[in-house]
Amino acid sequence: MIIQKTINALRTSWKGLSLTLRHLFAIGKRRKSIDIKSDNYFEQQKGLVTVQFPKEKLPVPEVGRYQLHVEIDDCIVCDLCAKICPVDCIEIESIKATGPIGQTSDGTTKRLYPAKFDIDMAKCLYCGLCTAVCPTECITMTDQYDRSVTNVSELTYKFSDMTPAEAEEKRQELAKQVAEKQAAKEAATKAAAPKDNPNKGEA
Repeated sequence: MIIQKTINALRTSWKGLSLTLRHLFAIGKRRKSIDIKSDNYFEQQKGLVTVQFPKEKLPVPEVGRYQLHVEIDDCIVCDLCAKICPVDCIEIESIKATGPIGQTSDGTTKRLYPAKFDIDMAKCLYCGLCTAVCPTECITMTDQYDRSVTNVSELTYKFSDMTPAEAEEKRQELAKQVAEKQAAKEAATKAAAPKDNPNKGEA
């Protein structure tokens, strides 16, 4: 009984050691980082498989969902991406313009300023819902996945190109326009109101 257990122990140890030795002697051969769709992907049976990151990177699938990016010039600040986000990682603040302020690359007229467009990638689920609802396709998922930082606040990306001073200036312009329209409306209402007739009630 003891002899049989000893033999089994030696046999098991040798299997493990032989596997280690095979990998040791295979160090001189490297597997190439190729796309899984390649015809010879599964033909690579020998060699190292460790990717020397960041010098080497595995191929990224075309449909991969990674770092979000916003082409702010194509954004109409519709807020749909922020509303559909299940974790509220998108924060948007818009300012209504006093008139059309340009067009996106697909010809959509822009009428809102993006005073704030922040995405907290630390909270992002990479679900892709925000990219699906965007009418101008200004928000997309890129192939960038390495975003190592020392402070979690650095994972909040700010895509708005407006400074606080510019945002305040646009707010004042809008407030001035609203005040002017209100004053014009009140003047028109006053002018259209019937005037008192001094002779009213005389026989």
